[in-house]
Parts: sequence; structure tokens; C-alpha cells
Amino acid sequence: MKRKVAAASRRLTKNDKRRDAASTLTAWLKRTRTLVEKSLRTAVPAAATKPATIHRALRYSLLSGGKRLRPLLCCAASEACGGTARSALPAACAVEMIHAYSLIHDDLPCMDNDDLRRGKPTSHKMFGEGIAVLAGDALLTAAFAVLAAAQPRALYHGSDLVIELARAAGSRGLIAGQVADLEAEGLQPSEPALYFIHAAKTGLLLRASLKLGAMCAGGTKAQVAALDRFGFALGLAFQIQDDILDATQSAQKLGKTAGKDAAAGKITFPAFFGLEKSSALAEGWTSEAIASLQSFGPRGETLRALAADLLQRER
Repeated sequence: MKRKVAAASRRLTKNDKRRDAASTLTAWLKRTRTLVEKSLRTAVPAAATKPATIHRALRYSLLSGGKRLRPLLCCAASEACGGTARSALPAACAVEMIHAYSLIHDDLPCMDNDDLRRGKPTSHKMFGEGIAVLAGDALLTAAFAVLAAAQPRALYHGSDLVIELARAAGSRGLIAGQVADLEAEGLQPSEPALYFIHAAKTGLLLRASLKLGAMCAGGTKAQVAALDRFGFALGLAFQIQDDILDATQSAQKLGKTAGKDAAAGKITFPAFFGLEKSSALAEGWTSEAIASLQSFGPRGETLRALAADLLQRER
């Protein structure tokens, strides 16, 4: 009887810890998202600024909500290295502006030809293809002006931040992944191609978000490297889960067109490995991401909680 009571007590303790961790993460997300949203609204010209059409268009895509994963990771990485979320905001906003531009262009008819993003008509559906292209261009350009306001500490200079973001977003980073994704449509899939596409298209910007946050806080080279490893594993876990949701959820749930990857003949994890193996891979990469944070101790708890939470998301 005593053993049963002790076992029940341990289960209750574990459940209490899970609830406390979830509550702590929820409070952190609410607080940090508020900072990010406020900063994003002031990072770009007001909608009425001439020419108004372009500024309405870029604000439409940038301020349409979303998970804000990249700026949240940037802020959490800064805190993990002893800095603050506020000190990382210029870098966090710059990364989100790059992400928003990439989504505008990704949705264009010449790319993925999507009509829905975050439950709303895509940019080219609202403003036409020409304005959508220019809105993406404007966000990409403005991101580096916003990043210039960052004041990294200790080992780093502003130029280090610019180089990091430019590499992640450039022709050997995000764009490389997008090119490989386009060229692979309808071809026989291979595991190396699958991993290359998503490690570049999704992973490199996530990794840059973390590294920029660490650099803003003056993190050590070892800390930046550990966060890079975390970002690599997290990026794969995130993309695998994204592929699973695209294959299993409705457009209403996702806020974007469901099943479009399969319809376009794209290489995805479920298409190559199947849903069951893909789920196991997402769990494995999440575990690897969390393990890479061991050296951060309690300061890495927000990042650990974010990684675990992303695995359970439904959109």
C-alpha cells in the first residue's frame, strides 16, 4: 500500500512540475510576444506613408500574426546567454521580416502558388503579384536597417550580425533550400535531398535567430555553437512536424492550404518515410535539440520548453 501511495505521489509531483512548466512558458510567451509585436509595428513605415499601397502590403504580411517562432527563439537565446529579450529585439524583428518576405515570395504563382496564409488571402491575392514582389523586396531590405540598431556585447560587432543573417537568408541558405525544393518537384525523392532542402530552407534561419540572440547578449563562442546545434535539430523537428500537419490537418485548422505539398509533388518527410516514421524522427530530433542545451542549466529552460511545445503543436 505504501508503495502505491509513493508511486501516486511521484506521479502527482511530475504532473505538478509539468503544469508549472507549461504555465511559466505561457507567461513568457505572452510577455515576449507583446514586446515583439510592438517592435514589429514600429519597425516599418505606417500604412499611410506614401506610396501607401506598398506600405499597406508589407504591413499586411508582417503583422498578420503567426507563431513568431524566430523572434521568440532569438529572445530566448539572448536570455539563455545572460542577456534580455529587449536587447535582442532589433535582431528578432529583422529575422521575422526576412521570414515574412520569404513567405510572400513563397506563395507567389511562380513558386508555390498559394491563396491562403495564416487564415487570410496571400499578399498577391490582396495586392496583385507586382506589389507582392515589391513588398517582399521592401521587407528584405528594411530588415538589415532594423538589424543595424542592434548593439551586440563583448565579442561581437554589428557587422557580425549582418553577416550571420545575410548568410542564412542568401543563395547558400534559405534561397538555396527554395531552389532545391523547386527543382526537386516531381522527381524521385532521396534522403540527402530531403534533408538538404529543409536544413537550408527552414533550418538556417532558425539557427541564425538563435545565434543572433546569443551574440546580442555577448554569449561565448561555445554558447553560440551549442545554440547552433540546438537550432539544427530543432529546425528539422519543426519541419517534419510541419510536413505531418500538412498531410493530416484541414486548411481551416492550419490557416493555409492543406495537402499542397503532396499535390505539387514536393519532397516531404511523410512522403519519403511515412507518417509513423516521421513522427518518430520529429521526436528524435526534438530530444537531440534539448540535449544540446545541457550546458545552459536553468537558463536554457525556456528553449527546452519551446522545443517540447513545438512537437505538440497542431498547426
